[in-house]
Amino acid sequence: MFTKQFHKSYLFFTAIFVGAFGPIFFLGTMASTAEPARWTLDLLSWPLDGQQDYEASTTRFLSALTGGFLLGWGVCIGCLQRWAYDVAPEGVRKSVVAGLLAWFCLDSLGSVASGNAANVVFNILVLLIAVGPLWRPAQ
Repeated sequence: MFTKQFHKSYLFFTAIFVGAFGPIFFLGTMASTAEPARWTLDLLSWPLDGQQDYEASTTRFLSALTGGFLLGWGVCIGCLQRWAYDVAPEGVRKSVVAGLLAWFCLDSLGSVASGNAANVVFNILVLLIAVGPLWRPAQ
């Protein structure tokens, strides 16, 4: 079984893992730096075929919003890990897992509805990595 200290350490990993997508999508806001975001979007809409682009200003704006939300979410997880976990470890664990499950459900449903069902496979991998040992309470 995993200890509370291991869970606390894993929450830091989860914060970095989630938050790291923020700067990638922020780069999509400017044509000169959009390639990492474009490639990520192309990967997530498998297969890699170059069909995804960042030509539309609305796509770049949505990338700004996405980047901000992801960075903020990662920072929030990090703050919970740093300042709340020791006081309420089970509440923090459940909150982070609930947030990740909510993301997974809506993102996957939206992916299917938009014709990008392959992203659900990536979402499963991301969910498993981000939640990791947090599925179960620490011992």
